[in-house]
Amino acid sequence: MEIIKGAASALYGPSALGGVINLVSRRPASEPQGELLLNATSRNGQDMTGYVATPLSSVLSASLTTGYDRQSRQDLNDDGWADMPGYERFTVRPRLFVDAADGTKALLTFGAMAEQRNGGTMPGANAPDGAPFAQTLRSRRYDLGLTAQTPLEGIGTLHLRASGVTQSHRHVFGDTVENDRHRTAFAEASIGSKAGATTWLAGAAIQLDDYRSKAFSAFDYNYTVPALFVQGEQELADRLTLAGSLRWDAHSDYGSHVSPRLSALYRPGPWTIRASLGRGFYAPTPFVEETEANGLARLLPYGKLKAEIADSGSIDFGYASGSFETNFSLFASNIDHAQQLQMVDADHVTLINADGVTRTRGAEVLLRYRWRALSLTGSYVHVAASEPDPDGPGRRIVPLTPRDSAGLVGMWEKEGRGRFGIEAYYTGRQSLDDNPYRTRSRPFVQLGAMGEVILGKVSLFLNAENLLNVRQSKYDPLLLSRRAATGAWTVDAWAPTDGFVLNGGVRIRFGGE
Repeated sequence: MEIIKGAASALYGPSALGGVINLVSRRPASEPQGELLLNATSRNGQDMTGYVATPLSSVLSASLTTGYDRQSRQDLNDDGWADMPGYERFTVRPRLFVDAADGTKALLTFGAMAEQRNGGTMPGANAPDGAPFAQTLRSRRYDLGLTAQTPLEGIGTLHLRASGVTQSHRHVFGDTVENDRHRTAFAEASIGSKAGATTWLAGAAIQLDDYRSKAFSAFDYNYTVPALFVQGEQELADRLTLAGSLRWDAHSDYGSHVSPRLSALYRPGPWTIRASLGRGFYAPTPFVEETEANGLARLLPYGKLKAEIADSGSIDFGYASGSFETNFSLFASNIDHAQQLQMVDADHVTLINADGVTRTRGAEVLLRYRWRALSLTGSYVHVAASEPDPDGPGRRIVPLTPRDSAGLVGMWEKEGRGRFGIEAYYTGRQSLDDNPYRTRSRPFVQLGAMGEVILGKVSLFLNAENLLNVRQSKYDPLLLSRRAATGAWTVDAWAPTDGFVLNGGVRIRFGGE
Protein backbone atom coordinates (compact mmCIF):
# COMPACT_ATOMS: atom_id res chain seq x y z
CA MET A 1 0.00 0.00 0.00
CA GLU A 2 1.27 3.48 -0.95
CA ILE A 3 -0.01 6.66 0.73
CA ILE A 4 0.55 10.09 -0.86
CA LYS A 5 -0.54 12.94 1.40
CA GLY A 6 -1.73 16.36 0.26
CA ALA A 7 -2.79 17.58 -3.17
CA ALA A 8 -1.67 14.89 -5.64
CA SER A 9 -3.50 16.12 -8.76
CA ALA A 10 -0.15 16.52 -10.52
CA LEU A 11 0.29 12.75 -10.25
CA TYR A 12 -3.25 11.38 -10.56
CA GLY A 13 -5.57 14.14 -11.79
CA PRO A 14 -8.44 16.12 -10.19
CA SER A 15 -9.78 13.18 -8.15
CA ALA A 16 -6.54 13.16 -6.12
CA LEU A 17 -7.07 16.63 -4.61
CA GLY A 18 -6.94 15.29 -1.05
CA GLY A 19 -4.24 12.65 -1.55
CA VAL A 20 -4.01 9.08 -2.81
CA ILE A 21 -3.98 5.55 -1.40
CA ASN A 22 -2.62 2.99 -3.87
CA LEU A 23 -3.48 -0.64 -3.13
CA VAL A 24 -1.37 -3.41 -4.71
CA SER A 25 -3.26 -6.48 -5.95
CA ARG A 26 -2.24 -9.82 -4.47
CA ARG A 27 -0.55 -11.88 -7.21
CA PRO A 28 -0.95 -15.68 -7.39
CA ALA A 29 1.93 -17.86 -6.19
CA SER A 30 3.58 -20.63 -8.20
CA GLU A 31 1.13 -23.22 -6.82
CA PRO A 32 -2.68 -23.19 -6.50
CA GLN A 33 -3.87 -21.71 -3.22
CA GLY A 34 -7.04 -20.56 -1.55
CA GLU A 35 -8.42 -18.92 1.56
CA LEU A 36 -11.81 -18.89 3.28
CA LEU A 37 -12.72 -16.30 5.92
CA LEU A 38 -15.82 -16.61 8.12
CA ASN A 39 -16.72 -13.88 10.62
CA ALA A 40 -19.65 -13.07 12.91
CA THR A 41 -20.37 -10.13 15.25
CA SER A 42 -22.28 -9.61 18.47
CA ARG A 43 -24.55 -7.17 16.58
CA ASN A 44 -25.87 -9.96 14.35
CA GLY A 45 -23.56 -9.35 11.43
CA GLN A 46 -21.91 -12.03 9.31
CA ASP A 47 -19.19 -12.00 6.65
CA MET A 48 -17.85 -14.66 4.32
CA THR A 49 -14.96 -14.12 1.90
CA GLY A 50 -13.38 -16.67 -0.42
CA TYR A 51 -10.18 -16.39 -2.44
CA VAL A 52 -8.63 -18.83 -4.91
CA ALA A 53 -5.61 -18.35 -7.16
CA THR A 54 -3.73 -20.57 -9.56
CA PRO A 55 -1.13 -20.40 -12.34
CA LEU A 56 -2.61 -21.18 -15.78
CA SER A 57 0.68 -21.38 -17.69
CA SER A 58 4.22 -20.07 -17.48
CA VAL A 59 2.86 -16.64 -18.45
CA LEU A 60 -0.74 -16.51 -17.18
CA SER A 61 -2.25 -16.81 -13.70
CA ALA A 62 -5.66 -15.98 -12.28
CA SER A 63 -7.48 -15.34 -9.02
CA LEU A 64 -11.08 -15.05 -7.87
CA THR A 65 -12.36 -13.22 -4.78
CA THR A 66 -15.99 -13.50 -3.70
CA GLY A 67 -17.79 -12.15 -0.67
CA TYR A 68 -21.10 -12.09 1.16
CA ASP A 69 -21.77 -9.65 4.01
CA ARG A 70 -24.90 -8.94 6.00
CA GLN A 71 -25.94 -6.90 9.03
CA SER A 72 -29.33 -6.85 10.73
CA ARG A 73 -30.94 -3.50 11.42
CA GLN A 74 -30.36 -2.43 15.06
CA ASP A 75 -32.13 0.13 17.28
CA LEU A 76 -29.85 0.35 20.31
CA ASN A 77 -31.57 3.13 22.28
CA ASP A 78 -35.21 2.14 21.63
CA ASP A 79 -36.21 5.40 19.93
CA GLY A 80 -37.67 3.64 16.88
CA TRP A 81 -34.79 4.66 14.57
CA ALA A 82 -32.10 2.34 13.23
CA ASP A 83 -28.75 3.23 14.83
CA MET A 84 -27.16 0.55 12.63
CA PRO A 85 -28.72 0.15 9.17
CA GLY A 86 -29.21 -3.39 7.94
CA TYR A 87 -27.55 -4.49 4.72
CA GLU A 88 -26.89 -7.47 2.49
CA ARG A 89 -24.04 -7.37 -0.03
CA PHE A 90 -22.60 -9.74 -2.63
CA THR A 91 -19.26 -9.15 -4.39
CA VAL A 92 -17.21 -10.99 -6.99
CA ARG A 93 -13.85 -10.07 -8.54
CA PRO A 94 -11.86 -12.26 -10.97
CA ARG A 95 -8.35 -11.18 -11.98
CA LEU A 96 -6.08 -12.31 -14.81
CA PHE A 97 -2.31 -11.74 -14.52
CA VAL A 98 0.33 -11.76 -17.25
CA ASP A 99 4.06 -12.15 -16.50
CA ALA A 100 5.98 -12.66 -19.76
CA ALA A 101 9.65 -13.50 -20.11
CA ASP A 102 10.36 -10.25 -22.00
CA GLY A 103 9.32 -8.18 -18.97
CA THR A 104 5.73 -7.53 -20.02
CA LYS A 105 3.32 -7.50 -17.09
CA ALA A 106 -0.43 -6.96 -17.10
CA LEU A 107 -3.48 -7.21 -14.85
CA LEU A 108 -7.07 -7.41 -16.11
CA THR A 109 -9.87 -7.35 -13.56
CA PHE A 110 -13.66 -7.26 -13.44
CA GLY A 111 -15.80 -6.51 -10.40
CA ALA A 112 -19.49 -6.73 -9.57
CA MET A 113 -21.35 -5.71 -6.42
CA ALA A 114 -25.01 -5.86 -5.39
CA GLU A 115 -26.14 -4.34 -2.10
CA GLN A 116 -29.39 -3.55 -0.30
CA ARG A 117 -29.32 -1.23 2.74
CA ASN A 118 -32.29 -0.56 5.04
CA GLY A 119 -32.37 2.21 7.64
CA GLY A 120 -34.75 4.86 8.90
CA THR A 121 -37.61 3.97 11.24
CA MET A 122 -37.89 0.44 12.56
CA PRO A 123 -40.89 -1.72 11.55
CA GLY A 124 -44.00 -0.42 13.34
CA ALA A 125 -42.27 2.80 14.50
CA ASN A 126 -42.79 6.39 13.36
CA ALA A 127 -40.58 9.44 12.95
CA PRO A 128 -41.28 12.47 15.20
CA ASP A 129 -43.84 13.76 12.65
CA GLY A 130 -46.00 10.69 13.32
CA ALA A 131 -45.33 8.87 10.04
CA PRO A 132 -42.93 6.02 9.21
CA PHE A 133 -39.79 7.05 7.31
CA ALA A 134 -37.98 4.41 5.27
CA GLN A 135 -34.40 5.14 4.26
CA THR A 136 -33.18 2.47 1.87
CA LEU A 137 -30.56 2.15 -0.85
CA ARG A 138 -30.26 -0.48 -3.56
CA SER A 139 -26.89 -0.41 -5.34
CA ARG A 140 -25.47 -2.21 -8.36
CA ARG A 141 -21.86 -1.64 -9.41
CA TYR A 142 -19.78 -3.08 -12.24
CA ASP A 143 -16.19 -2.19 -13.10
CA LEU A 144 -13.45 -3.23 -15.49
CA GLY A 145 -9.78 -2.39 -15.11
CA LEU A 146 -6.46 -2.90 -16.88
CA THR A 147 -2.86 -2.11 -16.01
CA ALA A 148 0.06 -3.14 -18.21
CA GLN A 149 3.70 -2.38 -18.81
CA THR A 150 6.14 -3.57 -21.43
CA PRO A 151 9.77 -2.65 -22.18
CA LEU A 152 10.55 -0.66 -25.33
CA GLU A 153 14.11 -1.37 -26.43
CA GLY A 154 16.26 1.73 -26.42
CA ILE A 155 13.48 3.95 -25.07
CA GLY A 156 12.19 2.78 -21.71
CA THR A 157 8.97 1.21 -20.49
CA LEU A 158 5.45 1.71 -21.83
CA HIS A 159 2.77 1.91 -19.11
CA LEU A 160 -0.96 1.56 -19.80
CA ARG A 161 -3.88 2.03 -17.39
CA ALA A 162 -7.60 1.97 -18.08
CA SER A 163 -10.79 1.53 -16.09
CA GLY A 164 -14.53 1.89 -16.37
CA VAL A 165 -17.19 1.94 -13.66
CA THR A 166 -20.97 2.04 -13.84
CA GLN A 167 -23.15 2.10 -10.75
CA SER A 168 -26.88 2.55 -10.33
CA HIS A 169 -28.80 3.46 -7.17
CA ARG A 170 -32.38 3.44 -6.00
CA HIS A 171 -32.63 5.73 -2.97
CA VAL A 172 -35.77 5.88 -0.85
CA PHE A 173 -36.18 8.77 1.61
CA GLY A 174 -39.66 8.43 3.07
CA ASP A 175 -42.05 9.16 0.17
CA THR A 176 -39.27 10.32 -2.17
CA VAL A 177 -37.63 7.90 -4.61
CA GLU A 178 -34.37 8.86 -6.35
CA ASN A 179 -33.03 6.63 -9.12
CA ASP A 180 -29.64 7.58 -10.54
CA ARG A 181 -26.67 6.29 -12.50
CA HIS A 182 -22.98 7.19 -12.25
CA ARG A 183 -20.49 6.31 -14.98
CA THR A 184 -16.76 6.98 -15.08
CA ALA A 185 -14.08 5.97 -17.55
CA PHE A 186 -10.34 6.52 -17.49
CA ALA A 187 -7.42 5.76 -19.81
CA GLU A 188 -3.74 6.64 -19.56
CA ALA A 189 -0.60 5.90 -21.55
CA SER A 190 2.92 6.89 -20.52
CA ILE A 191 6.56 6.14 -21.24
CA GLY A 192 9.21 6.19 -18.55
CA SER A 193 12.88 5.41 -18.23
CA LYS A 194 15.91 5.71 -15.96
CA ALA A 195 19.29 7.00 -17.07
CA GLY A 196 21.90 7.03 -14.34
CA ALA A 197 20.58 9.12 -11.46
CA THR A 198 17.62 10.46 -13.47
CA THR A 199 14.17 8.87 -13.69
CA TRP A 200 11.47 10.35 -15.93
CA LEU A 201 7.92 9.67 -17.06
CA ALA A 202 5.67 11.43 -19.60
CA GLY A 203 2.20 10.61 -20.82
CA ALA A 204 -1.38 11.49 -21.65
CA ALA A 205 -4.70 10.62 -20.03
CA ILE A 206 -8.43 11.16 -20.40
CA GLN A 207 -11.22 10.86 -17.85
CA LEU A 208 -14.99 10.85 -18.40
CA ASP A 209 -17.56 11.45 -15.62
CA ASP A 210 -21.29 11.18 -16.23
CA TYR A 211 -24.24 11.42 -13.83
CA ARG A 212 -27.94 11.02 -14.59
CA SER A 213 -30.83 11.42 -12.14
CA LYS A 214 -34.32 10.26 -13.08
CA ALA A 215 -36.08 12.56 -10.60
CA PHE A 216 -33.73 15.58 -10.51
CA SER A 217 -32.27 16.01 -13.99
CA ALA A 218 -31.26 19.61 -13.20
CA PHE A 219 -28.23 18.16 -11.42
CA ASP A 220 -27.07 15.93 -14.29
CA TYR A 221 -23.52 16.48 -15.52
CA ASN A 222 -21.11 15.11 -18.09
CA TYR A 223 -17.41 15.95 -17.82
CA THR A 224 -14.57 15.14 -20.22
CA VAL A 225 -11.02 15.84 -19.05
CA PRO A 226 -8.00 15.12 -21.31
CA ALA A 227 -4.60 15.65 -19.72
CA LEU A 228 -0.84 15.71 -20.34
CA PHE A 229 1.70 15.09 -17.60
CA VAL A 230 5.42 14.75 -16.95
CA GLN A 231 7.33 13.56 -13.89
CA GLY A 232 11.01 13.54 -13.04
CA GLU A 233 13.27 12.40 -10.22
CA GLN A 234 16.93 13.25 -9.75
CA GLU A 235 19.37 11.76 -7.25
CA LEU A 236 21.82 14.58 -6.52
CA ALA A 237 23.83 12.58 -4.01
CA ASP A 238 23.58 9.41 -1.97
CA ARG A 239 21.51 11.32 0.57
CA LEU A 240 19.45 13.76 -1.52
CA THR A 241 16.69 13.12 -4.07
CA LEU A 242 14.55 15.78 -5.77
CA ALA A 243 11.29 15.03 -7.59
CA GLY A 244 8.86 17.14 -9.56
CA SER A 245 5.73 16.65 -11.63
CA LEU A 246 3.49 18.82 -13.76
CA ARG A 247 0.03 18.04 -15.13
CA TRP A 248 -2.23 19.99 -17.48
CA ASP A 249 -5.95 19.13 -17.44
CA ALA A 250 -8.42 20.57 -19.97
CA HIS A 251 -11.79 20.26 -18.24
CA SER A 252 -14.81 20.42 -20.56
CA ASP A 253 -16.77 22.67 -18.16
CA TYR A 254 -14.13 24.29 -15.93
CA GLY A 255 -11.32 25.06 -18.35
CA SER A 256 -7.60 24.38 -18.17
CA HIS A 257 -5.76 23.81 -14.91
CA VAL A 258 -2.06 23.25 -14.25
CA SER A 259 -1.16 21.14 -11.21
CA PRO A 260 2.50 21.14 -10.09
CA ARG A 261 4.11 19.11 -7.31
CA LEU A 262 7.65 19.34 -5.89
CA SER A 263 9.26 17.13 -3.27
CA ALA A 264 12.66 16.53 -1.73
CA LEU A 265 14.05 13.61 0.27
CA TYR A 266 17.19 13.98 2.41
CA ARG A 267 18.66 10.99 4.31
CA PRO A 268 21.48 12.02 6.69
CA GLY A 269 22.40 8.90 8.66
CA PRO A 270 19.49 7.61 10.76
CA TRP A 271 17.38 10.61 9.79
CA THR A 272 14.91 10.97 6.92
CA ILE A 273 13.65 14.44 5.99
CA ARG A 274 10.95 14.76 3.36
CA ALA A 275 9.26 17.96 2.12
CA SER A 276 6.59 18.45 -0.51
CA LEU A 277 4.48 21.21 -2.08
CA GLY A 278 1.55 20.65 -4.41
CA ARG A 279 -1.45 22.21 -6.09
CA GLY A 280 -4.61 20.56 -7.40
CA PHE A 281 -8.17 21.26 -8.48
CA TYR A 282 -11.56 19.59 -8.24
CA ALA A 283 -14.64 20.21 -10.40
CA PRO A 284 -17.87 20.77 -8.44
CA THR A 285 -20.70 18.22 -8.44
CA PRO A 286 -24.00 18.23 -6.52
CA PHE A 287 -22.55 15.67 -4.12
CA VAL A 288 -21.24 16.84 -0.79
CA GLU A 289 -21.48 14.85 2.43
CA GLU A 290 -25.01 16.04 3.23
CA THR A 291 -26.51 15.39 -0.21
CA GLU A 292 -24.78 12.00 -0.45
CA ALA A 293 -26.52 10.98 2.79
CA ASN A 294 -29.92 12.66 2.34
CA GLY A 295 -30.49 12.91 -1.39
CA LEU A 296 -31.14 15.79 -3.78
CA ALA A 297 -34.81 16.52 -3.03
CA ARG A 298 -34.03 19.45 -0.71
CA LEU A 299 -31.24 20.88 -2.91
CA LEU A 300 -32.27 23.91 -4.96
CA PRO A 301 -30.70 24.44 -8.42
CA TYR A 302 -27.62 26.65 -8.27
CA GLY A 303 -25.56 28.65 -10.72
CA LYS A 304 -22.24 27.53 -12.12
CA LEU A 305 -19.70 27.16 -9.32
CA LYS A 306 -15.96 27.69 -9.49
CA ALA A 307 -13.57 24.75 -9.31
CA GLU A 308 -11.93 24.13 -5.95
CA ILE A 309 -8.20 24.96 -5.90
CA ALA A 310 -6.05 23.41 -3.17
CA ASP A 311 -2.46 24.25 -2.21
CA SER A 312 -0.79 21.95 0.28
CA GLY A 313 2.60 21.47 1.85
CA SER A 314 4.21 19.20 4.39
CA ILE A 315 7.55 18.41 5.98
CA ASP A 316 8.34 15.13 7.73
CA PHE A 317 11.23 14.30 10.04
CA GLY A 318 11.89 10.61 10.61
CA TYR A 319 14.44 8.91 12.85
CA ALA A 320 15.18 5.19 13.20
CA SER A 321 17.80 3.56 15.39
CA GLY A 322 17.70 -0.03 16.54
CA SER A 323 14.33 -0.81 18.07
CA PHE A 324 13.18 2.81 18.14
CA GLU A 325 11.46 4.72 15.35
CA THR A 326 9.82 8.14 15.33
CA ASN A 327 8.28 10.53 12.85
CA PHE A 328 7.19 14.15 13.21
CA SER A 329 5.14 15.91 10.52
CA LEU A 330 3.93 19.44 9.92
CA PHE A 331 1.26 19.99 7.28
CA ALA A 332 -0.86 22.82 5.90
CA SER A 333 -3.38 23.40 3.14
CA ASN A 334 -5.45 26.25 1.69
CA ILE A 335 -8.55 25.58 -0.41
CA ASP A 336 -10.01 28.36 -2.54
CA HIS A 337 -13.66 28.19 -3.67
CA ALA A 338 -14.45 25.16 -1.50
CA GLN A 339 -17.98 23.85 -1.99
CA GLN A 340 -20.30 24.57 0.94
CA LEU A 341 -23.92 23.80 1.69
CA GLN A 342 -25.98 26.89 2.56
CA MET A 343 -29.43 26.86 4.14
CA VAL A 344 -32.04 28.76 2.06
CA ASP A 345 -35.03 28.15 4.34
CA ALA A 346 -36.24 25.52 6.79
CA ASP A 347 -36.81 23.00 4.00
CA HIS A 348 -34.20 23.79 1.34
CA VAL A 349 -30.44 24.17 0.86
CA THR A 350 -28.18 25.16 -2.00
CA LEU A 351 -24.50 24.91 -2.91
CA ILE A 352 -22.12 27.87 -2.95
CA ASN A 353 -18.41 28.54 -3.19
CA ALA A 354 -16.92 29.53 0.14
CA ASP A 355 -16.36 33.29 0.35
CA GLY A 356 -12.72 32.94 1.34
CA VAL A 357 -10.08 30.32 2.03
CA THR A 358 -10.55 27.06 3.93
CA ARG A 359 -7.38 26.67 6.01
CA THR A 360 -5.95 23.58 7.68
CA ARG A 361 -2.80 23.54 9.80
CA GLY A 362 -1.59 20.60 11.81
CA ALA A 363 1.12 18.41 13.28
CA GLU A 364 1.46 14.67 13.77
CA VAL A 365 3.81 12.63 15.97
CA LEU A 366 4.37 8.88 15.63
CA LEU A 367 6.51 6.80 18.00
CA ARG A 368 7.23 3.08 17.66
CA TYR A 369 9.32 0.75 19.82
CA ARG A 370 10.01 -2.93 19.15
CA TRP A 371 11.48 -5.48 21.56
CA ARG A 372 11.60 -9.07 20.37
CA ALA A 373 7.99 -10.04 19.55
CA LEU A 374 6.54 -6.96 21.26
CA SER A 375 5.81 -3.59 19.66
CA LEU A 376 4.39 -0.37 21.07
CA THR A 377 3.07 2.39 18.81
CA GLY A 378 1.86 5.80 19.91
CA SER A 379 0.48 8.67 17.82
CA TYR A 380 -0.87 12.17 18.33
CA VAL A 381 -2.45 14.56 15.80
CA HIS A 382 -3.31 18.23 16.29
CA VAL A 383 -5.44 19.94 13.62
CA ALA A 384 -6.64 23.54 13.37
CA ALA A 385 -9.12 23.87 10.50
CA SER A 386 -11.32 26.88 9.76
CA GLU A 387 -13.57 28.01 6.92
CA PRO A 388 -15.84 30.93 5.99
CA ASP A 389 -19.22 30.57 7.68
CA PRO A 390 -21.74 29.76 4.89
CA ASP A 391 -24.67 31.14 6.91
CA GLY A 392 -23.18 34.36 8.27
CA PRO A 393 -20.20 36.72 8.40
CA GLY A 394 -16.81 35.69 9.69
CA ARG A 395 -15.21 32.28 9.99
CA ARG A 396 -15.94 29.09 11.88
CA ILE A 397 -14.14 25.90 12.90
CA VAL A 398 -14.69 23.16 10.33
CA PRO A 399 -17.38 20.89 11.83
CA LEU A 400 -16.61 17.29 12.83
CA THR A 401 -12.85 17.87 12.83
CA PRO A 402 -11.26 16.87 16.17
CA ARG A 403 -8.64 19.38 17.25
CA ASP A 404 -6.73 16.66 19.09
CA SER A 405 -6.63 12.90 18.66
CA ALA A 406 -4.24 10.24 19.92
CA GLY A 407 -3.71 6.50 19.85
CA LEU A 408 -1.69 3.83 21.66
CA VAL A 409 -1.34 0.25 20.38
CA GLY A 410 0.54 -2.62 22.00
CA MET A 411 1.08 -5.83 20.03
CA TRP A 412 2.71 -9.23 20.53
CA GLU A 413 3.22 -11.08 17.25
CA LYS A 414 5.02 -14.32 16.47
CA GLU A 415 5.14 -15.53 12.88
CA GLY A 416 3.32 -18.82 12.46
CA ARG A 417 1.91 -18.74 16.00
CA GLY A 418 -0.38 -15.74 16.33
CA ARG A 419 -0.72 -12.24 17.69
CA PHE A 420 -2.41 -10.41 20.56
CA GLY A 421 -2.92 -6.70 20.98
CA ILE A 422 -4.61 -3.92 22.90
CA GLU A 423 -5.41 -0.41 21.72
CA ALA A 424 -6.64 2.90 23.07
CA TYR A 425 -7.80 5.89 21.03
CA TYR A 426 -8.69 9.39 22.19
CA THR A 427 -10.89 11.74 20.14
CA GLY A 428 -11.04 15.36 21.27
CA ARG A 429 -13.83 17.89 21.02
CA GLN A 430 -15.39 18.66 17.64
CA SER A 431 -17.39 21.66 16.48
CA LEU A 432 -20.94 20.63 15.53
CA ASP A 433 -23.26 22.11 12.92
CA ASP A 434 -27.09 22.09 13.00
CA ASN A 435 -27.19 20.16 16.27
CA PRO A 436 -29.87 21.42 18.71
CA TYR A 437 -28.43 19.45 21.63
CA ARG A 438 -24.88 20.86 21.73
CA THR A 439 -22.47 23.01 19.74
CA ARG A 440 -19.36 21.00 20.67
CA SER A 441 -19.00 17.26 21.06
CA ARG A 442 -17.70 15.55 24.15
CA PRO A 443 -14.22 14.00 24.07
CA PHE A 444 -14.18 10.21 24.34
CA VAL A 445 -11.83 7.24 24.63
CA GLN A 446 -12.21 3.90 22.87
CA LEU A 447 -10.48 0.72 24.04
CA GLY A 448 -10.06 -2.45 22.03
CA ALA A 449 -8.39 -5.84 22.14
CA MET A 450 -7.67 -8.52 19.57
CA GLY A 451 -6.17 -11.97 19.36
CA GLU A 452 -5.35 -14.51 16.67
CA VAL A 453 -4.09 -18.06 17.09
CA ILE A 454 -2.54 -19.84 14.11
CA LEU A 455 -2.89 -23.63 14.02
CA GLY A 456 -1.18 -24.68 10.83
CA LYS A 457 -3.40 -23.50 7.99
CA VAL A 458 -6.26 -22.57 10.31
CA SER A 459 -6.41 -19.26 12.18
CA LEU A 460 -8.90 -18.38 14.92
CA PHE A 461 -9.40 -14.69 15.69
CA LEU A 462 -11.39 -12.54 18.11
CA ASN A 463 -11.72 -8.74 18.18
CA ALA A 464 -13.34 -6.64 20.90
CA GLU A 465 -14.02 -3.08 19.76
CA ASN A 466 -15.16 -0.16 21.91
CA LEU A 467 -14.85 -1.99 25.23
CA LEU A 468 -16.13 1.07 27.12
CA ASN A 469 -19.33 0.94 25.02
CA VAL A 470 -19.05 4.60 24.00
CA ARG A 471 -22.19 5.48 22.04
CA GLN A 472 -23.42 8.90 20.93
CA SER A 473 -27.02 8.16 21.90
CA LYS A 474 -25.91 7.82 25.54
CA TYR A 475 -25.16 11.56 25.59
CA ASP A 476 -27.91 13.02 23.38
CA PRO A 477 -30.75 11.84 21.15
CA LEU A 478 -29.88 11.11 17.53
CA LEU A 479 -33.33 12.05 16.26
CA LEU A 480 -34.34 15.64 15.53
CA SER A 481 -37.77 16.98 16.48
CA ARG A 482 -38.29 17.93 12.80
CA ARG A 483 -36.43 17.22 9.56
CA ALA A 484 -33.42 19.43 8.90
CA ALA A 485 -33.23 21.63 5.82
CA THR A 486 -31.09 18.92 4.17
CA GLY A 487 -33.83 16.34 4.73
CA ALA A 488 -32.00 14.56 7.56
CA TRP A 489 -33.94 13.16 10.51
CA THR A 490 -30.80 12.71 12.63
CA VAL A 491 -27.88 14.82 13.80
CA ASP A 492 -24.39 14.20 12.43
CA ALA A 493 -22.48 11.35 14.03
CA TRP A 494 -19.59 12.67 16.14
CA ALA A 495 -19.04 9.47 18.18
CA PRO A 496 -19.65 5.75 17.58
CA THR A 497 -23.29 4.83 17.06
CA ASP A 498 -22.87 1.06 17.41
CA GLY A 499 -21.23 0.84 20.86
CA PHE A 500 -19.38 -2.29 21.98
CA VAL A 501 -18.98 -4.91 19.24
CA LEU A 502 -17.39 -8.34 19.54
CA ASN A 503 -16.49 -10.22 16.39
CA GLY A 504 -14.73 -13.50 15.83
CA GLY A 505 -14.16 -16.09 13.18
CA VAL A 506 -11.90 -18.49 11.39
CA ARG A 507 -9.50 -18.17 8.45
CA ILE A 508 -8.69 -21.38 6.56
CA ARG A 509 -5.90 -21.57 3.99
CA PHE A 510 -5.65 -24.20 1.26
CA GLY A 511 -2.77 -25.26 -0.97
CA GLY A 512 0.37 -23.22 -1.37
CA GLU A 513 3.54 -23.91 0.52
